[in-house]
Amino acid sequence: MQHLVDTADLSDAQIAQLLHDTRTFKAQRPSQLLRDRLLITLFFEASTRTRSSFEVAAKRLGAAVVHLDPSRSSAKKGESLEDTFANLCAMDPDGVIIRHEENDAPRQLADMQMTSVINAGAGNYAHPTQALLDLFTMMEHFEGDVEGKTIAIVGDIVSSRVASSGIRLLQRMGMNVLLVAPAPFMPQSDLPQYAHLDDILDKADVIMSLRAQLERHASPIFDDYAEYARHYCITKELLGDRDILILHPGPVMRNIDISDEMLEDPRCKVLTQVKNGVYMRMAILKLLLLDS
Repeated sequence: MQHLVDTADLSDAQIAQLLHDTRTFKAQRPSQLLRDRLLITLFFEASTRTRSSFEVAAKRLGAAVVHLDPSRSSAKKGESLEDTFANLCAMDPDGVIIRHEENDAPRQLADMQMTSVINAGAGNYAHPTQALLDLFTMMEHFEGDVEGKTIAIVGDIVSSRVASSGIRLLQRMGMNVLLVAPAPFMPQSDLPQYAHLDDILDKADVIMSLRAQLERHASPIFDDYAEYARHYCITKELLGDRDILILHPGPVMRNIDISDEMLEDPRCKVLTQVKNGVYMRMAILKLLLLDS
């Protein structure tokens, strides 16, 4: 039984297979490879893209999907996460896709070895499927080779599981990672750190903008989002004619993370990430439920 709690759970060969299958699925819709398989989604935090992407991916492969809303479940009556999971597993699903506010929750469930567990985002540490779809988007853009490319991650890095997962995977794939953020948004890290976007524009092949999660910080860092945007919004004026790929995991706060004009620019691949997310999650489901 294999799980996807973090990208470290995958071998190099498996990552290569995921990239191959994602490319294949995007080129041609596959047959119903997972017909008669059942997946349960268990999202303790809000999600639009990830949850719907998994559901579309599963259904395109022929699997059935049941969504459990924790806000209406026995978890609200004091049932532990482990007991909720054990009761769901008693119904013999082929896998459970979980999002949780605690970093360790998916690993705790995976260690119970009751069904395959897929981490759809946990705390501020891991969002492996986002990291993998971002990797695929960059591989596609750079014609299959990201080694030696430089990515600058910009924004609320300390709060971001996307950044955390991405840093680990992209370094593993040979990319250089730069961090750009105000000091309160910057994690403890040995990676190169910059306070200003201007400092990295001539170094980066890719900029990944992150949502400024001001609500996750106990004390105010900026008076408002407009003040943050003056320093960290990705604009066409800022980039000029530089050939830099722009990514964002969503949701994008327009004119705070990325400007309206930049979102329409061909260098910005936000919707491509969403599209690729479906095909990557199809590849992940195939790997865990069929190939393992």
